[in-house]
Amino acid sequence: MTSLTPPVPVPAEPPVLAEVVRSGFTEGRHRGSLVLLDADGGVRLALGEVSAPVFPRSSNKPMQADALLRAGLDLDGELLALAAASHSGETFHLEGVRKILAGAGLTEDALLTPPDLPLDHEEAEAWLRSGGRRERVLMNCSGKHAAMLAVCVRNGWPLDSYLDPGHPVQQLVLEVVREVSGEPVDTVGVDGCGAPLMALSLTGLARAFRSYVLADPGTTRRAVADAMRAHPEYVAGTRRPDTWLMRAVPGALSKMGAEAVQAVALPDGRALAFKIEDGGGRALGPVLARALRMTGVEGEVVDRIGDAPLLGGGVRVGEVRAAF
Repeated sequence: MTSLTPPVPVPAEPPVLAEVVRSGFTEGRHRGSLVLLDADGGVRLALGEVSAPVFPRSSNKPMQADALLRAGLDLDGELLALAAASHSGETFHLEGVRKILAGAGLTEDALLTPPDLPLDHEEAEAWLRSGGRRERVLMNCSGKHAAMLAVCVRNGWPLDSYLDPGHPVQQLVLEVVREVSGEPVDTVGVDGCGAPLMALSLTGLARAFRSYVLADPGTTRRAVADAMRAHPEYVAGTRRPDTWLMRAVPGALSKMGAEAVQAVALPDGRALAFKIEDGGGRALGPVLARALRMTGVEGEVVDRIGDAPLLGGGVRVGEVRAAF
């Protein structure tokens, strides 16, 4: 008899979360996964695979800042917000990073971030026009790295290996990520800035953000959330959706990540997290706007976040729009 090998199941494609429509013609689609949580933490909506691990990228930064506070980081206000930032490279961001380093007796030479240009296009163009070049302090994660170095100085930990997964500061980050997400971390990669990157499910990411907005006063979780919400320009920049949302919606906590990841929690515990499968950042705003409306957030800021025009000859001829 011939032995037949059963076919290997083909995983289903993630659903389409956004469409690219030009001149009335759909020329592209962005697939992804998204989860919405109710105020009680229950899953209200799950699109795609929301239980499988993804790399949240910079959406993990509130958890990293929390770990640093637990290790004795002596920052608050805008500098604590900068420790959880993907900053735009504006002047006040760079001054803040240098202030964190100086407080620990360090200079920019201690940073292990890759040399980069400002994340914000306008800032990058201005920097290049002035004759500037790529520098470590300009990299959008330099606030987090400066805070990690400050903790190392405070605790007498090695400075030259602070990005190693086995370093005490990274082991504490791992512990906090597990705690606030309620999940094990089975995969640890390397983020764009060189720091260890812990994989979580989108559901775990949303629950982690929910835990920060619901945290009791006096806890490190609440300190991180309060700093980010009070100083959103330091978390992102003056021309960034995270800033717009946290300014317009009292008590909201919002943090994007590279490869089109986004997490948001509202002060009553409602939360969302999503990832665009192909990392298409142009879909992030429209998907975020639709998800916010589904959680009950409306207003001008949602319209602003969701507006993603397509141009033809300098004139609007289409848009990227949500498709769920």
